[in-house]
Amino acid sequence: MSGIRLAPSILSADFAALGRDIAAAERGGADLIHVDVMDGHFVPNITIGPPVVQAIKRVATRPLDVHLMIEEPDRYIDEFVAAGASMVSVHVEAVPHLHRSVAHIKALGVKAGVVLNPSTPAAMLEDIAPDVDFVLVMSVNPGFGGQSFIPSTLPKIAEARRIIDRGGRPIRLEVDGGVKVDNIGAVAAAGADTFVAGSAIFGAGDYTSTIAAMRRAIGY
Repeated sequence: MSGIRLAPSILSADFAALGRDIAAAERGGADLIHVDVMDGHFVPNITIGPPVVQAIKRVATRPLDVHLMIEEPDRYIDEFVAAGASMVSVHVEAVPHLHRSVAHIKALGVKAGVVLNPSTPAAMLEDIAPDVDFVLVMSVNPGFGGQSFIPSTLPKIAEARRIIDRGGRPIRLEVDGGVKVDNIGAVAAAGADTFVAGSAIFGAGDYTSTIAAMRRAIGY
C-alpha cells in the first residue's frame, strides 16, 4: 500500500449527467469513485441501488467504493458486488455480526471495510481491525452531502490510525464528510490516506484544479 487516494462522492454529482461527471472526475485525477447507498432508514435519505451501480460500472474506469448506509446490509452485499463494487463498507452500528459480514465481503473477492459514525468511538475497531482492508471514519453525520466537517472527529481519526497500525497490516484509513481543500491537510496529518469529497469536487467548476489543490494541500 502506498500513496494517498482521492475518492469523489457521486452523491454531489449531477444525476442527470452522471456518466459525464464521473468521466470528468476521473480525468481530473480521481483514484476511486465513492458511491453512497442510503435506504431512508439507517440514514434520513434515499439514494441508489444495485442497478445504478451496474450502470456506473459501465462508464467508470476507477474502482467503485460502495458505502452501504443501510439497515441489514448483509441482505444486499452480493447484489452490489455483482453490480461492480470493488470495495464494500458496512457500518459497525448496522451489523450485529460484524466479523461474519466482513468475511462474507472478502469471500466475494472485493475489499471489505467498516464505517464509524461521528459518535461511535474508535475503540469499536479493536476487535475487527485485523480482518478488514480499510476503515472509513465519518466526519459528518451520514445522510446528506454538503455538510460541514466536524472538527472533533480529528482525534478519532488519529486514534483509528493508532489502532490500525498496531496490527502491522496495510489497512487504509478513509475519511468522508466535509473534506475540502482547506481542511484536507489536517485530516491527512491525523492519519488518513483516503479522502472522500463530494461537494468540494462536484460543486467546483474545474474538477482537475480542485483535485490538484487537494493533493498539494497534503503534500502529494
